[in-house]
Amino acid sequence: MLNLCFVALLGLAQTTPPAPAPAPVVAAANIVATPLSFYAESFPFQWDRTIPLTTNLDGLKVNSIFFNKRMVQPGFFNFLKGAEFGTRAQVEVTNTGKYPKIPGFAVAVLDKDGRLLGVATGGTKLGTIKPGETETFDLNFTQVKERLASGDKFLLAIELRN
Repeated sequence: MLNLCFVALLGLAQTTPPAPAPAPVVAAANIVATPLSFYAESFPFQWDRTIPLTTNLDGLKVNSIFFNKRMVQPGFFNFLKGAEFGTRAQVEVTNTGKYPKIPGFAVAVLDKDGRLLGVATGGTKLGTIKPGETETFDLNFTQVKERLASGDKFLLAIELRN
């Protein structure tokens, strides 16, 4: 008799569909997304030389870019003279606009066959670039960087928020 009741309950359990899960409660949020200004272009690459640029994205003027390895210069820390501290792209910009800017940068270096040699990113971490200010950003190449000096061209991308 107990087995018969168990079988009957098991049959009921299999024929009764489970109750649907309650829908999640989603609170309405007032999210205001700031649209990003965007710029991307390809340029001829030079290693260890300042490359002048005349790019202007909504009042953020890109003055120059410079690719090299960070080396300790002679001076107080002579015991570290010649030591390398990473590979970088230095981007100098000036805010020629009326409002503070928050830029983000990406740089990719390609060889003459279009193969990717390295990528660096960076930008404003805290604060902004105020109108009239000039600032230099160090973008770090990590891991894939040993062939950068043999680059042929580079791609520069900028995303900008006010």
